[in-house]
Amino acid sequence: MQSQVRSHSYFLAIQPSNPRKPLFIFLPGMDETGKELMYIQTAGLETAFDVCCFVIPPDNLKGWDEMTQQLAALTQLELEKAPRSSVYLCGESFGGCLALKILERFPQLFTRVILINSASSFSRVPWLTLGSLIFPLTPKFFYKFSSLISLPFLAHLNKLSFPAKEELLKSTRSAPQATANQRLSLMREFNIDQQKLAQITQPVLIVGSKSDRLLPSADEAQRLAKIFPHHQIKILPDSGHACLLEDDVNLYELLLSEQFTM
Repeated sequence: MQSQVRSHSYFLAIQPSNPRKPLFIFLPGMDETGKELMYIQTAGLETAFDVCCFVIPPDNLKGWDEMTQQLAALTQLELEKAPRSSVYLCGESFGGCLALKILERFPQLFTRVILINSASSFSRVPWLTLGSLIFPLTPKFFYKFSSLISLPFLAHLNKLSFPAKEELLKSTRSAPQATANQRLSLMREFNIDQQKLAQITQPVLIVGSKSDRLLPSADEAQRLAKIFPHHQIKILPDSGHACLLEDDVNLYELLLSEQFTM
């Protein structure tokens, strides 16, 4: 049965809830319409965590403040239903920007933070900034075609399984143009209060892909590391932007290898 269309952000549970496990909140990239991608990106986490994915429906065109407030409210609701000793926050790409925003306002909600190829460097990439400005002028027929063009920038396709490639393409095609334009505008205007983030004492794991063709993610990981007093950096030397879709990258195994689980 097809799920009912929602206009409000919500948590998508990957597995049946298990309040005895730490809560793991996953903030995906800008193509939140591709829920199937989240199952691939978070595979294995259910072994140790109660996983919730933050879904922003395509018709929910809120700004950073509103999204941050909605995310905080959903997190607090989960903790009211079942108090947890630890709450992990994980943001990937666009979700990395949202993670930084909520840490500015509600750092007390989370005990550990993971940032993966954070799109916080978007405004410092000239061709992306220019592209986001002319994007609203793109004809609709070309917008659909452009999803094919963008795939090699989003991922190293030779490192993805056939189902992952299919879901990635489906995700880029299903996002309405107005939604994509709004998400791009948010990234272009993104900024953070480094002084507030520098006061965060929780451990932060910062992951950057060295072979990211879309953003300078490895350099951004180094820049973000200078902000957080308690950080770890993991550089993936051969991975692309959508590293969590790659066959040889598993988020749970990555956390174990970096000893970032409690």
